[in-house]
Amino acid sequence: MESVIAGLAEYGYWILFAAVFLETVGIPIPAALALLIGGAASARGSLRASYAFPGALATILAGDTLMFLMGRYTGWWLLGLLCRLSLNPDSCILRSADSFYKRGRIMLVFAKFIPGINSIAPPMAGTMNMRLSQFLWLDLAGASLYVGGYFGVGYVFSDALSAIARGYHALGLVVGWILVAAVAAYAGALVRMWIKARGLSAVPLVDPVEAARGMSAENAVIYDVRSHGYYDAKAMRIKGSRRLDPNALHHSEEKMPDGRKVYLYCTCIREATSSRVARELIAKGVRVAVIKGGLRKWKEAGLPVEAVPEEELSALPVFER
Repeated sequence: MESVIAGLAEYGYWILFAAVFLETVGIPIPAALALLIGGAASARGSLRASYAFPGALATILAGDTLMFLMGRYTGWWLLGLLCRLSLNPDSCILRSADSFYKRGRIMLVFAKFIPGINSIAPPMAGTMNMRLSQFLWLDLAGASLYVGGYFGVGYVFSDALSAIARGYHALGLVVGWILVAAVAAYAGALVRMWIKARGLSAVPLVDPVEAARGMSAENAVIYDVRSHGYYDAKAMRIKGSRRLDPNALHHSEEKMPDGRKVYLYCTCIREATSSRVARELIAKGVRVAVIKGGLRKWKEAGLPVEAVPEEELSALPVFER
């Protein structure tokens, strides 16, 4: 702990501010730890609290405002990018949008303490047309709570943090082996999930060119089973494809064509949504294949796309201006 605090004093306030800013824009940097150390360093005189605290607060506000404006002017594209890390980005956005609309104001105050929500809340507020003035006040309250909480704990308990740090040297070997065991267990769980996913994903795959031939030669039908692709007014889809909502499959009025081949596509990792829908349709006796690589590979192959018709765009809730 002493060496870390000395490092902060030597390299100035930029380490603290950089850690806070990077976490704010979605990079997994432990800003809470940096604030704890910053508070302890201020208590010991290595940093000046009158500079460190407001500087960290201003950095968070700047990063959140940047993400808010990006959400406002890029629409659902940015949220789709942030949710792309999820196996199913469709449900990621749907759940986030519904939850944020119902509890958006209070979520902004506590978002910094919730991993995953801390980086998506500001652009979600911008996308859903929250007033900038309202966002700034709520974000100021949340940032003050976050910075004040961790910085204050570090400041008040600087001696205890130093004692804990010294104890870590004695327990370093034990902690190291615990971390190794945890990583091994996590890797094993990932392998198990991958093997299970391979067994569940046993659906026919076709490349985009083959699917395009099927549309013309076999009169096949292509269904777009995305959800998040229908939020943005500039959304594109495969030319001639039809809409099939994967989140309302059992309630859909769309009737599958008798005897005709059906192709599905989405934009998920490993075609997760297309594979799920394909398995349900195969169980009903429909001849189905999933377009490998989805819409991205279709575009890369130079095959035709079209704008999503306005009447098929999904109207998600927005905050009243």
